[in-house]
Amino acid sequence: MRVMVLVKADENSEAGALPDEKTLTEMGKFNEELVRAGVMLAGEGIQASSKGARVRFGKGTKPTVFDGPFTEAKELIAGFWLWQVKSMEEAIEWLKRAPFQDTEVEIRPVFESTDFAPSDPTGELMAAEERLRAQSEQLNKAARR
Repeated sequence: MRVMVLVKADENSEAGALPDEKTLTEMGKFNEELVRAGVMLAGEGIQASSKGARVRFGKGTKPTVFDGPFTEAKELIAGFWLWQVKSMEEAIEWLKRAPFQDTEVEIRPVFESTDFAPSDPTGELMAAEERLRAQSEQLNKAARR
């Protein structure tokens, strides 16, 4: 199963403060463990909400754009990982090893295409999604060359 691990923001990350060398070193070592174990699929830090925007979609209205910063730092995300694990319990055990202090991290399962089978009885939508994923992977590989 895939899980999204969401690292909550705080006042420091929202102020644009970067981690110190010790923190970056510890996080790098943890990320190396995740990669060696075949757990980490992706992971990045996210810049402060002052550099972002939100788009709100209403019923029958045009989308509305709100520029950051956004209030309530504890409700914002400062970074993420995408992990491949056998279970939620495995994800939790990995996360317990992360070099965090004084923060909160959320883990949530990612929907898999098979989860949508009741809404796609013919399998046509799932097949289209798989084609898009394969095409996206090919384009991303070509862009990295």
